[in-house]
Amino acid sequence: MGAQSDFFRDAYDLTFQVSPIILTGGIASGIVGGMLPISLLLGGLAGLVQGAISNGGITMRDFPWRFLVQPGTQVVSQSIGEYPFANRHVAANATIEQPLNISYKLINPVNDAGGYLTKLPLFTSLQSSLVAHNNSGGTYTLIMPSLILQNCVMLDMVDATAGGAQAQIQWVMNFRKPLISVNAGQQAFNGLMNILDQGQQTATGAWSGIASSIGSQVSNLVNAL
Repeated sequence: MGAQSDFFRDAYDLTFQVSPIILTGGIASGIVGGMLPISLLLGGLAGLVQGAISNGGITMRDFPWRFLVQPGTQVVSQSIGEYPFANRHVAANATIEQPLNISYKLINPVNDAGGYLTKLPLFTSLQSSLVAHNNSGGTYTLIMPSLILQNCVMLDMVDATAGGAQAQIQWVMNFRKPLISVNAGQQAFNGLMNILDQGQQTATGAWSGIASSIGSQVSNLVNAL
């Protein structure tokens, strides 16, 4: 029972804390499946090899870093429509969907003497890889314990280390989930253009509230003429 519990715990940590960010497209386009776990940019491949050689298997000690979802991460975001409405009942329920903001804290302390020698080249490689991925239009799949969000974009990565003996060992990575992906936007645009091209109506207008009775009277008057 204990071994089974440890297995599920390690699987949880590996999924949600060791590598919960997946790079898609961008620099991951040349990889089979078009996905690149961020753990491979942090030396995860070396950890797998080291664990297989020294321990005969993978343990969480082979991955010294952890990603933690930060408080304030959004899963639903709406704003109230502030523009004028013809109907006050509609205005009271009018909300506008907003993009979602998601934040992870990366905690990656140096645990051995050799770590100080590899920290600079490792993070330099991580920073340049993320910049190249973002500049080439790459997106991210974010895996959280309660939700998985696809087609997210990175906003920034900032130093969040507060004191302590080691400098720059905590980083906050901020992402945004746009309202619509590029592919979905293209589909919506094509659908609208198809309707316009065929000369179809996009919507049916109707009077509401007090205007309904006025509209009926105007319509009856026009018919009588």
